[in-house]
Amino acid sequence: MDRKSHGIRAGTVVTLGILGVVVGAAARPHLDVAAQVSVKLSEWNVALSQASVAAGPVTFVITNAGSIPHGFEVEGQGIEKEIETIQPGASDTLTLTLKTGSYDVYCPVGEDSHKKLGMDTHLKVVSGSSQAPSGYGASEMGESHMKAERVQAIRVTGGGPVIQILPGPFPFPDSAAPILAAFGDEREGLESQVKNGPYSNNVVMSSGTFTFTAWDKGAVRDSVAGVAEFATQDGARWKLVMDRVQTKDVPHHPRFGGVIRGLYYHGVTQVHTPLVPTINSAVALWAFGHLYKNDVLVTDNAMVHVMLLSRTRRDSDFALTCWDCSKNKIEELQLQILPGPGEPKFAAPGGFLFVNWEKSSSRQPAGGM
Repeated sequence: MDRKSHGIRAGTVVTLGILGVVVGAAARPHLDVAAQVSVKLSEWNVALSQASVAAGPVTFVITNAGSIPHGFEVEGQGIEKEIETIQPGASDTLTLTLKTGSYDVYCPVGEDSHKKLGMDTHLKVVSGSSQAPSGYGASEMGESHMKAERVQAIRVTGGGPVIQILPGPFPFPDSAAPILAAFGDEREGLESQVKNGPYSNNVVMSSGTFTFTAWDKGAVRDSVAGVAEFATQDGARWKLVMDRVQTKDVPHHPRFGGVIRGLYYHGVTQVHTPLVPTINSAVALWAFGHLYKNDVLVTDNAMVHVMLLSRTRRDSDFALTCWDCSKNKIEELQLQILPGPGEPKFAAPGGFLFVNWEKSSSRQPAGGM
């Protein structure tokens, strides 16, 4: 072996050694530099730019791309930090030091009502730099199958006194006023309902039966089956057959998402219209129904809103008795029926039907889960 060849080899070894140091330094993350996760909030979704990050400092850059206020919270591994409110179109940041494990990432608005509407995902924090594919929605790849397979069912039976609610002024206009101010283009329509809308103290006694079963299979796969029969103040006999859940937008409500189990909303919660006292519900849904009057078909496309909720009305005259009714017993069953899109109003006061069963109950049917 001559000196020249030995010199070349030695130089090569030194050069490779230097390159190895440079490459090794570049591969190591700076532990004091926060990783960044972009977050997009909307009705009703939390989308992360990546499903996992390396342990250490993490900065969440959050944008509210929705049409109503949302918040942002990270919970897990002993951490629970939030940004309470981010207005529509606004952005904010939250930097946390996260250790390995799984974290719940969600919107906490309305005592977790937005979370229950679907604004909930997970972030995995791993050791090292191995991460799942990035891009909005990547965080939900591992959860989509699980959510699709989860099925919950509830069977509701109307009971107790039955009342028909007629149009009239909303009893709590001063309480609703500051919340209405945030509704933008819908504000005018809601303010007209304050003066003469469906949530009033103008009630008459009625009679009827209502039983239905609702299946929560994941928004667009939700379903419902039920029949309501009742009389109205003019002596007419009505029958409603529900067989399809409505999952699209409806007036004065953000996307409802089918059958919703266990929700704190309306009133002051920033979830849906404030022209209902703040309530808890066992189940709520929008549906389509076949509506008959005196055994004659009125429409196959009636829009139906159903809630089994905490009591809002007193026993004596059935007037709305509280602005915040969320702590009351869940037993009031509301049935509101509206004409389908483009259809004429019903031959009833205000052009709609609104009936309450005041002492109702629910149960989980066999095989419901």
